[in-house]
Amino acid sequence: MDHDASRRVPLSRPEVATMDEPAIELSGISKSFTGVPVLRDVSFRVRAGSLHALLGGNGSGKSTTLKILAGIHRAEHGGVIRVHGTRHDTRDYSPATARAAGLRFVHQELGLVPDLTVSENFALDGGFPRRYGPAIGWRALHRGTQEQLDRAQVRVDARTPVRELRPSDRTLVAIARALRDSDRGRHITLVLDEPTASLPQHEVDVLLGALRECRDRGQTIIYVSHRLGEVLEIADRISVLRDGEVAVDIPASGASRESLIEAMTGASVEPPARRAPGEGDPVGPALLRVQGLSAGALRCADLDLAAGEVVGLAGLVGSGRTSLLRALFGDLLVRAGTVILDGQAVTVRNPAEAIELGIALVPEDRAGDAAFLDRPLWENVSAASAGDYWSGWRMDRRRERSDALALLDRYDVRAASADAPFASVSGGNQQKAVLARWFHRAPRVLLLDEPTQGVDAAARADIHRFVRAQVSGGSAALVASSDAEELAELCDRVVVLREGRSSAVLSGPQLTEARISQLAQEDRSDLDVPEQ
Repeated sequence: MDHDASRRVPLSRPEVATMDEPAIELSGISKSFTGVPVLRDVSFRVRAGSLHALLGGNGSGKSTTLKILAGIHRAEHGGVIRVHGTRHDTRDYSPATARAAGLRFVHQELGLVPDLTVSENFALDGGFPRRYGPAIGWRALHRGTQEQLDRAQVRVDARTPVRELRPSDRTLVAIARALRDSDRGRHITLVLDEPTASLPQHEVDVLLGALRECRDRGQTIIYVSHRLGEVLEIADRISVLRDGEVAVDIPASGASRESLIEAMTGASVEPPARRAPGEGDPVGPALLRVQGLSAGALRCADLDLAAGEVVGLAGLVGSGRTSLLRALFGDLLVRAGTVILDGQAVTVRNPAEAIELGIALVPEDRAGDAAFLDRPLWENVSAASAGDYWSGWRMDRRRERSDALALLDRYDVRAASADAPFASVSGGNQQKAVLARWFHRAPRVLLLDEPTQGVDAAARADIHRFVRAQVSGGSAALVASSDAEELAELCDRVVVLREGRSSAVLSGPQLTEARISQLAQEDRSDLDVPEQ
């Protein structure tokens, strides 16, 4: 069933608090764990009918603030939470209180069951209508869900299984489900925690457009994200936490990426030095050359990678970005094509051979493919070099640990202890630890798949700086990312893949976020950039 605009029911503007009565107000919120302060007198207001961004790096207290607002953690005595004009003492504040007050949370894990329809997922949260006895009123369920979707202007059929929806539509379905009580005239504040972290750029654009419409209709939204570009694009006001305190609370119109990073870290962060823009040709002879490579989703890829260069891979999901990296690392069977490293044709049959050739891969799924989650952090750092510590018939564990600790310090990997399980460390520090593991081996070619996905802005800047420093020593990096902003700021050139083929190369003045996004989604016939 296709619901066009003429059939959609207009969404009435929800009743909101007056301007001098904010939708949300936190006053004097403090919290300690085992005597260690995590929040110190946190106070800020969220204006009704606005989109308010809450930012903060790892350890800033942002997650604790959200959990206090949700009633999961209890703030220390003296703090006050006001929700839609009602004052709540933190001593009596609970998840049930938060829900009754009108707070609705949508997390990165959406809480949707993929094999069930949209209607059935709504019913899991609100109950199934009954016809008589135990019989479910399916017609009433589908009709009621469709009406709620139409009011929220979510353009999906209520009978569609969730797994068949686009990623952005799944997020919008979760948002529509969270806002169902606003149909009954209730004050609802929506809290979105990293809603775009796993979305490709074109899906991010869809979601941000929907959120603008939602805000413009009067909905109050608290928006948490590591992506500063989208925060500056969509937010009305921004609060930044640092070391458990509110560092800044300003209108978004008065903020910039640089000022937000400085607020999050307490220091200005210099962007990584990039090669001077040229004509798009690699500087010097090719360190790595790929010709007609076919593997996985890849049909025919061509690219050159020179020493000292960072080259990006752009493209939609299924374009072959990850297939190219995995094929170069020997983790995917190559059907056709040639790989030339240092002027010699090579065949990489498995990751062990790739490592011997000086090729390293940092995969997209850090937890599943790049870590030993229950092992200490320092062991994860030394894992790729364990063979260096064999002495006779035993491992020199003392030297191994000492070298790992030096790497953790050099790459600013922060954790309660080097002996802490890898899984207990924040995402940004996990990623820096995985990078440190490979940097220690000084690879000739570094393959990075979504290198800063799910990390905060400060860790992202560190990772970019570390990559730049690594290639300055004569190696090269190939970076696959769905984040066009990242590719534009980190890379010397960007190769655009479409349907498994190299379709365009961007460099110099053409290397912009907008142009990368445009070319990744256009048909080959529309391209006006030379083929590689």
